[in-house]
Formats: sequence, C-alpha cells, structure tokens
Amino acid sequence: MTTFASQPAPTRALALDSLAVHAGRDDLATLGVHALPIDLSSTNPLPGVEAGGLSYESMATGGHPTEGGNVYARLWNPTVARFEAGLAVLEHAEDAVAFASGMAAITATIVAARTEHGGSHVVAVRPLYGGTDHLLASGLLGVETTFCTSAQVAESVRPDTCLVLLETPGNPTLELVDIAAVVAAAGGRPVVVDNTFATPVLQNPLAHGATMALHSATKYLGGHGDAVGGVVATDETWAAALRRVRAVTGGILHPLGAYLLHRGLATLPLRVRAQQASAEKVAGWLTSHPAVTAVHYPGLPEADPAGLVGRQMRGPGAMLAFRLAGGFEQAARVAERLQLFTHAVSLGGVDSLVQHPAALTHRPVAPEARPSADLLRLSIGLEDAEDLQDDLARALT
Repeated sequence: MTTFASQPAPTRALALDSLAVHAGRDDLATLGVHALPIDLSSTNPLPGVEAGGLSYESMATGGHPTEGGNVYARLWNPTVARFEAGLAVLEHAEDAVAFASGMAAITATIVAARTEHGGSHVVAVRPLYGGTDHLLASGLLGVETTFCTSAQVAESVRPDTCLVLLETPGNPTLELVDIAAVVAAAGGRPVVVDNTFATPVLQNPLAHGATMALHSATKYLGGHGDAVGGVVATDETWAAALRRVRAVTGGILHPLGAYLLHRGLATLPLRVRAQQASAEKVAGWLTSHPAVTAVHYPGLPEADPAGLVGRQMRGPGAMLAFRLAGGFEQAARVAERLQLFTHAVSLGGVDSLVQHPAALTHRPVAPEARPSADLLRLSIGLEDAEDLQDDLARALT
C-alpha cells in the first residue's frame, strides 16, 4: 500500500484506480511540487570522494544510492525510480526495475537468471513476441532454449534450466496460459511472465507464483505511442540482480521516457477498461463476418476452456486477432485499406492499430512457430466501437 508524505495513511487499502493516480508520487509533497518532476542530470555533484565512491559501489552492484548521492545517470535517476515505484505498487511487487526498452528488460532477465540461478538453459512457452522468440532462438546471450507448449514445461525443464518464460495472453494469437500451473511445472526455477497484453489492471502474475512480471512499457503503460521502455516487477533480491545487469550494460530508461510512462499509469485503468469494452464488441462482430474464418480473443467462450478469465485475469483485454478466408492477399489488402486503424506495429495506445504479424514482428520466427499468413492482429484504442466496425466492414468488402 502506498502512503503519502506529511499525511496520515489511508484507513483502508486503496483501490486500483486510486493507486494508479498516486503510486510512486510519495515524495512530491516534500519536494513542493504537484506534477511529476523530470531530472535530466547525466552526472551529479559528489559530497566527497569516499561518500561518492561508496554510493557508486552500492548502485553498481544492484543497490540504491547512499549518502554519496546519485553519482551518474547510468546507475540511478529519481524520475526513473518514481516510475518503478509506481509500477511495483500496481503489480503488488516489492520492487521494479525499468529499462530502455522491453527487449532490454528481456535481455536483463535472461542474464540475471544465468548469473543468479546458474545454468544456461531456458524453457520458453510459445507463442511469444517475435523479438523475444528471435533473441532466444539466436543463442546470442549464450543460452540454449527449448520452445514448448504450456503442457510440456515439466518435461522440458532440465537440471541446467535457469529460467522459464511465457506470455499470457500470447502474442499474437492471444492463447491463455495458466501461470500457477507453469510455476508448479517449473520445479522451483524462476518464472518470468510477459504481462504486456494484460497489464496490471487485468492480471498480476506474481499473485500466481511468478518470479517476475515483465512489461514492454511502450504499450499500455505509456498508452500514447510516444515513449519506449521496459520494466520488470519482482522481489527485492531479483530487483537487485536486474539493477546490477542494468548498471553494467547501460540499459537504464531515459528520464523523459520514465516521466511519460509514469504519467501514463494514472489513466491506465480507465484506458484498459474502455478499450476492452470496445474490443469485446469488435470481436463479437467479427465472428459473424463471412470473410472471417476465425477470431482469437480471450473473451470468446472457445478461447478460454480453462476458465482463466475471471480466475487469473480480471477481463479479456483489448487485443484480438482474426483470420481471413482470402489468405495473405486479403489480409494485406485489409491492412492497407483500413483508415481509422493505423497500419503500424506496437499496441496498447489510445488509437487503434492493425498489423500483419507474420510479415512484421514475427518475421524472424522459425517457420513452424510463425503465425498464419492470413492473420491480422488488432490493438483496439479509444475510438467508438461502431466506427471501428464500420472501418473494418469497408476494408473487408
């Protein structure tokens, strides 16, 4: 529970909407400001040689600044730290660590897992974001990866497994994964859940036993398509390991990005709920369109046989995908004909987006795991649902 400077603590636990507005802002009253401040300093004055050195050592090894101050922006920035504190509250985590991108966050979790847990084997549940899949398959970080389904995790784990990684809902076909079941199958190995699609509004992986909840903060957390970042919510021990990787590799989030992402948290619950309501309407409408052969959306009964929506997720979210009878050619035409939907990668912003995963974000994925060529993915924004349906109807005709 967050508290507020110079004021008595709330008499009850704050609701998500209140936390989203106030989390990570505890020191603003002490600073005498109302809006989030931005500290753009790349270096900081030192109170003394020894004090500065001790603070540097603390941060470079994964700790916090001491009396020697922030020293250098690669190690620590107060604007970034406020965003981290805010996200940690929303994910019910002890701590969070922010990075320059979602891929930087993924990279740091793999490196930290190798260092802290030992071993160089990763188990990855497909489907995954194409960039994550490509990174793991490339061997660039010195790990061997076994790709599997959620039902195959237990048989895929080895003595040298240092990490189990999954997304739910999965990108781009929105498969749901039972987090608690994967945690049990992982046999004590750390489990990281990419929570980008669900956001802390709809799902908290740590509450189901996950070790880390990871976000491409570029998406829903920022929500306006104007900031790139990644963040991992976890316990204090893993956060220290992640900060150590970040300090050495230089992957810290820029303070201006942290400001924009933190500002986005305040409206996150309102945006996600409104986008979800429109997505439910659009998904239902698409299921009856003659040009559509399949709709992938967690809110549809056939998409959730295990009943995870309501048990693990608090709602089906605002992402959906659909397949077209006319194959790749029709999918390409629809993507190019849409007017209200912007043809672009990324997701989670206030405006609706359409993309062809197989040709774009999942292009480097192995052929057997690549999405179907007749599939389009939609990120539903804050436009009127009927306007979005009209746009789709024109493009599908």
